[in-house]
Amino acid sequence: MSVAGGFALDPRLAADSVAVADGPLSQLRLVDDTRFRWLVLVPRLPEAVEWIDLDGDHQRLLLAELNLAGRLLRAWGPVHKLNIGALGNVVRQLHVHVVAREEGDAAWPAPVWGVGKMQRYGAAEREALVARLRALLSTLSPE
Repeated sequence: MSVAGGFALDPRLAADSVAVADGPLSQLRLVDDTRFRWLVLVPRLPEAVEWIDLDGDHQRLLLAELNLAGRLLRAWGPVHKLNIGALGNVVRQLHVHVVAREEGDAAWPAPVWGVGKMQRYGAAEREALVARLRALLSTLSPE
């Protein structure tokens, strides 16, 4: 599998999130819901639906990007628990959620998926947050 060629972001992911950065393999996106500190990684591999669709090199890249996303969430603010999941029941395109959970958040202790109605950021707040995330990301070294 090659990165980028023929890649198209699923329309639902595009509608529910905003691009933060491109990593070696994936787009890093902010889920547009003020209730949760929630990122999603979308590998730019058009054929990928499941983790097992990735070859070993791509799996290692995605794992490194997941680790970086988790560290970015910790830099953004306190994290009681990181939830990481790749469900794909609604959107088949391979994507991995990385969510910073806090006791007492809008879904605690249940999963965040399908809980209540999204509360979207205002345009200015979203732009400022994306800029902040990009700045934080630039301070983190890929490990």
